Amino acid sequence: MSSKPLVSDTAMVMAAGLGKRMRPLTTTTPKPLVRVAGKPLVDYALDHLEQAGVTRAVVNVHYLPEQVEAHLAHRAVPKVTISDERDQLLETGGGMIRAQGMLPDPFFCVNSDNVWLDGPRNALVELSDRWDPAIMDALLLVVPHPRAHHHHGMGDFHLDAAGRISRRKPGRVAPYIYIGIQIVSHRLLRDAPEGPFSTNVLWQRAIEEGRLYGLVHTGEWFEVGTPEAIAPTELRLAGG
Repeated sequence: MSSKPLVSDTAMVMAAGLGKRMRPLTTTTPKPLVRVAGKPLVDYALDHLEQAGVTRAVVNVHYLPEQVEAHLAHRAVPKVTISDERDQLLETGGGMIRAQGMLPDPFFCVNSDNVWLDGPRNALVELSDRWDPAIMDALLLVVPHPRAHHHHGMGDFHLDAAGRISRRKPGRVAPYIYIGIQIVSHRLLRDAPEGPFSTNVLWQRAIEEGRLYGLVHTGEWFEVGTPEAIAPTELRLAGG
């Protein structure tokens, strides 16, 4: 753990997606409750938050929301508050805007379908220690391809020597993949579009202003986006 206090005691956990790539498992089960090694995906994220010292989690729900709410109802740490998107799926950016009134400045934001292993230190603590509100609107956790298991994309970002992010050029490979974990300031959310939209809209403005930064994850990350990815992830987790 760090000798410094965490930059926030609160995280938003993104749990509202439809999980289409995980069908047929998500026909009757929301993706956050799909089990990997006997444990619902959302609990991997919540357990990491608890270990880091995060005490509150705002969880957005849309698809099969009653199942997600019932699963989280008895979670003590972090204590869960629901951000209700039953009326409309708002995507990642719109979901943060809907929940903004429940979130301090800054806050952690974690995807609910994330499975990762920490390196020498808790990844969220490392992210917190790197946070600098004077120069950052958001700080994203990224991983190089060799430690991104079952990920077959071309990467997302480049980092300069200071950690500032730039995007992958079309048709080219980028060395780092965003793994669904970030610290977000309310400044990033200013003048946001109405309704559903991707966080990419806000990230692009921050990139242009030189205020989107990345930190390289020192552990392992598993993309569990399809049913076929579950068994090899379980095998890797069993080996530590």
